[in-house]
Amino acid sequence: MASNFTPGRLAAGLALAVLSAAPACAQDLLQQLNHLATDSLRREYVEATFKGTRVINGHSIETPGAGSLVFLISHRFGTLNSGAYEFFGLDQATIRLGLEYGLTDRLAVGVGRSSLEKTFDGFLKYKLLRQSTGVGALPISVTLLATSALSSLKFVAPPERSTTSRFTYTYQALLARKISPSLSVQLMPTLLHRNYVDLSRDQNNVYALGGAVRQKLTKRLALTGEYYYLLPGATADDFRNALAVGFDIETGGHVFQLHFTNAQGMIEKFFIPQTTGNFFKGDIFFGFNISRAFQLHSKP
Repeated sequence: MASNFTPGRLAAGLALAVLSAAPACAQDLLQQLNHLATDSLRREYVEATFKGTRVINGHSIETPGAGSLVFLISHRFGTLNSGAYEFFGLDQATIRLGLEYGLTDRLAVGVGRSSLEKTFDGFLKYKLLRQSTGVGALPISVTLLATSALSSLKFVAPPERSTTSRFTYTYQALLARKISPSLSVQLMPTLLHRNYVDLSRDQNNVYALGGAVRQKLTKRLALTGEYYYLLPGATADDFRNALAVGFDIETGGHVFQLHFTNAQGMIEKFFIPQTTGNFFKGDIFFGFNISRAFQLHSKP
């Protein structure tokens, strides 16, 4: 029996198969193009530029999330060059206890109390801009910070100072960029105002420029550095720039920070205008920060 198969019929069958498959291929291609277009239009915010709300001494751009309460313990021992009698600084210590609360994902408030000069402090912190990718991408994050500090230390020498004279105010713009998943940098232009200074040559207004860096070493370990440069003036002549290096260790719900710094104080009032230690001559305070976050209520 003769076969009906011919080359012409084969070609016609292949053409029919291609034509029937073309709409499906075109639909798949259109869906892929739509996904690409949607992804390019979606704005995504960069997260975790720094792991905690502090770099070392100073603030990072980060704030607690809405409804999140952060309990922060900051501790400084004495200087390493204080000798064996002081157990290389471990016999001496200052401490600060603080609470920070996220009113929203961008606005936070905080209070604290330091043993140094028995100082109470408070702050407001607002994320003005957030680094993002996609449509309308922003290359940096900007957080505004305003702090106040009140020394409650008794003065033995007259005259007794008024309450208002005990206040110090700090204003900062924190500008940061997460350059890669492992590397983040931050700049901190700073104005610090002291209502009272001891001598007429001392500055009520102190200007400084800070810089910070965070380099991740492993998934849970990062190297950090921080430096505050005092702009020329009487304060820069009489005091030193604050320098600090340390490590961030992530342990579940905690962030544990170990560091070495030439500044004893743990708030801006102290470490920006009053640092006296020479880091390279052993005037180094070993210390740590421990922070623990509690979610008080879920996000809406």
